[in-house]
Amino acid sequence: MRVVVDTNIWSLALRRLPTSLSAVEHLHVASLADLVRDGRVLAIGIVRQEVLSGVPDERRFAELREALARFPDEPLHASDHVRAAEMYNLCRTRGVQCASIDILLCAVAERLSATIFTTDADFDRYAGLLPIQLFRPRA
Repeated sequence: MRVVVDTNIWSLALRRLPTSLSAVEHLHVASLADLVRDGRVLAIGIVRQEVLSGVPDERRFAELREALARFPDEPLHASDHVRAAEMYNLCRTRGVQCASIDILLCAVAERLSATIFTTDADFDRYAGLLPIQLFRPRA
């Protein structure tokens, strides 16, 4: 199954020093490496933007841009945005706060029958209400 990778996972792998990672974070990075090796990673443009945002050093920005360049963006459709709005509204009526980008990832993952790889606990709440699956790394 293909996997939509969220910003926080990319950041662990590309923006953090390996020596600063916890054991769980190392597992996430190793799992991302496995997904890359297996050709299962799906990239979304807004995630690329988030990973690259806030990198003031031009050389580091270029390195990150190049690292992400090997993953073409999955095209988004107008229907993804409409579905994201539906998902957002459903969550809100059930008392679950949503971030627009998170819900867009949910809509795209649903359309592609993909799982979502994230460390964001909000996705656990979304998964209780939406037809999404989360990728869980194995030790």
